[in-house]
Amino acid sequence: MQGLFLEDLSLGQTAELVRVVAEGDITAFAQVTGDTNPVHLDADYAAATSFGERIAHGMLSAGYISAVLGTTLPGPGAIYLSQTLAFKRPVKIGDEVTARVKVTAIDEAKARVTLATACLVRGKTVVDGEAVVMVPRKGA
Repeated sequence: MQGLFLEDLSLGQTAELVRVVAEGDITAFAQVTGDTNPVHLDADYAAATSFGERIAHGMLSAGYISAVLGTTLPGPGAIYLSQTLAFKRPVKIGDEVTARVKVTAIDEAKARVTLATACLVRGKTVVDGEAVVMVPRKGA
C-alpha cells in the first residue's frame, strides 16, 4: 500500500480524521505507554483536580494526528521527522476529536513536507502544532 508521493502534494491540501474518545481508549493507551497518571485513570483523584473529571492523555490526541499523516496525507510511505505540540484544552471521555492536517510547505530538494496539525473538540482547538515528514518521490 502506497500513500501520496511528493509530486501529488500541493500547498493547502488538507485531510482529517474523527474519533470519539472512549474510556477503553484511555485505559489501553495507559497500558501500552505505561503512563498511569491518575488524572487519566482514577475518577476520585481527577475530581479533585482543576479538570473535575478524568481526561485523556494529551498524546492520545497527538496519536490521531499521526494516524492522519500515516494513513491519508501523505499516507503510507511517509516518515515522521518532527512534531511540535501545544496542548490547549483537556479532552474528556466521550469527546469527538477531529485531527486535521494541512500542507504548509513543500521542500522538493529534500522531499520534506511541513504540515500544520491540530485537534479540535466542538470546534475548539485542543492540540496545535506542526509536523515535518519525509515523502517518497515517484519512481524512487
